[in-house]
Amino acid sequence: MKKLWLTIVTTLLVASGCGSNEKKPAASAANGDRVTRGVSAADRSRCDFVGRNDRETVETAGPGSVTPNIRRVFALVGEGEDRHRVIVCREVDTNLDGVKDVVRTYTDKGEVATELADSNFDGIIDTWITFTNGRRAKVELDKNADGKPDEARYYMNGKLSRIQRDENHDGRPDVWEIYEDGHLRRMGVDLDHDGRVDRWNRDEILAREEAADENRKAEEEAKKAAAEKAAEAPPEPTSKRQRK
Repeated sequence: MKKLWLTIVTTLLVASGCGSNEKKPAASAANGDRVTRGVSAADRSRCDFVGRNDRETVETAGPGSVTPNIRRVFALVGEGEDRHRVIVCREVDTNLDGVKDVVRTYTDKGEVATELADSNFDGIIDTWITFTNGRRAKVELDKNADGKPDEARYYMNGKLSRIQRDENHDGRPDVWEIYEDGHLRRMGVDLDHDGRVDRWNRDEILAREEAADENRKAEEEAKKAAAEKAAEAPPEPTSKRQRK
């Protein structure tokens, strides 16, 4: 009879919701974790600011967002009246799913230094950008979603100058593209994957197109010069025109 009574009491406690109360501490712990860390686990912040007294954060909502999706982190430098803040990190949730997918870091002068991005929103960084003097200098891309770059693009004075690709994903480039003024000039291929170019392919079509453009420009300039010369020539005498 005692065992039967204990069984009935246990059944009533479970039915009344005591079993669901066991989940509350876990939820409370999760909330406490957000308070302790300063950012939720889902946010995936990559800016270094949590627990630091020399950092200040500003949250704002960008276009199309009803909640803050942009976080700027500032370093507090100097003492007393000289104390001021300098931006050191900025991260954005671009697709508004609650997860930061682009993060930029800055130099001591406030110029952008690096940028990381998860362009396909799968939780893995697939784009690495390096800046020099605030201008893009190198872009690395992960094309096969293994977390490692397999394409590198190099820039000079803001213009694309060279591309290297690792198409067999062995960690070494096997395709090289050389650019001038934004145009592909030649492409090298490593056929035996020994790290050296075996064949250079030149863009002959582009060369012919550029030559044709130069000829067209020369013809247009010649026509323009002839028209200007004709306009500057003195008019013929009236008597001469009448004899004609």
